[in-house]
Amino acid sequence: MTSQSTTVRKRTLADTTESCGSVRPAFDVSIERHPDPADGGMAPENAAWPHRLRRILRASLTHWQLPDFVETAELLLTELVTNALRHANGPTVGVRVYREGRLLKIEVNDGCPHGPEPRPVDPLAEHGRGLDLIEALAHAWGVSQDRTTTWCALLLPGAPSETPPAPEASARQLELRLPGNISALSRANIQGRTYLTLLGWPGNQHAAVQVLYVLVHNALAHGITPGDPGQTLTARLRVTETDELLIDVTDPSPHFPDFDKALAGERGRGLWEAQRLGARIDWLPNAPHGKTVRALLQPGQADL
Repeated sequence: MTSQSTTVRKRTLADTTESCGSVRPAFDVSIERHPDPADGGMAPENAAWPHRLRRILRASLTHWQLPDFVETAELLLTELVTNALRHANGPTVGVRVYREGRLLKIEVNDGCPHGPEPRPVDPLAEHGRGLDLIEALAHAWGVSQDRTTTWCALLLPGAPSETPPAPEASARQLELRLPGNISALSRANIQGRTYLTLLGWPGNQHAAVQVLYVLVHNALAHGITPGDPGQTLTARLRVTETDELLIDVTDPSPHFPDFDKALAGERGRGLWEAQRLGARIDWLPNAPHGKTVRALLQPGQADL
């Protein structure tokens, strides 16, 4: 599969220098696409491929000592390959993954000249939002000029001389904007890990990601009005000068009825579980509307 000139839908690679450098292939395969069954769904032969390719990709990233990028890269690869196998009608699907300089590139050629197009979906749907995830997680993505190849790229860490200095303690804060629907959970889970690594928080990052997930899930369940597609959530991760981690999740609802019961596990188990992970939970109303639920975690390993 040969790379072609592209129409970019996110940051343009022409504006960066990360694409320079030697090419290190992970794999380049051509998948024979089987017809889907008449009663719907995906042919079993097709459905087996995303798992196989994820396994190869994981091995390559582990070999390149890039374990922090495995989950994001696997998700991007799965979305592109599944979309091609599910919606293309050509006999083969080509998949190429390689590292070029500071970029990890994923290219999927389905032979279909129409290319992928975003489409409206139910806000609570489990499927149909692959391009939204790619837009959120990839450093850049686009479609080839002949529209047969969809590609995306992740920006990898550079040499020490290229790495920006660590933020000052007072500026150790990152913000994550999330949609007011179920896709917020996967974004929080994936990007939360990356943000904690960037912040360099010296605590149990696995527990912190779980706490972030709980707070986002709580906001979706109790802070979002069903049927309003314009609502969003905001998650902020901040490390204090004493290395405490503050996780703030803000939603549009100014109310939190039965907060004490929620902490006691009498109104759902999410916040109760977050406390078991070492978080101290509180909430405060925001002016003029909305509220923020905050979790505070101490540095060091949580005593689970």
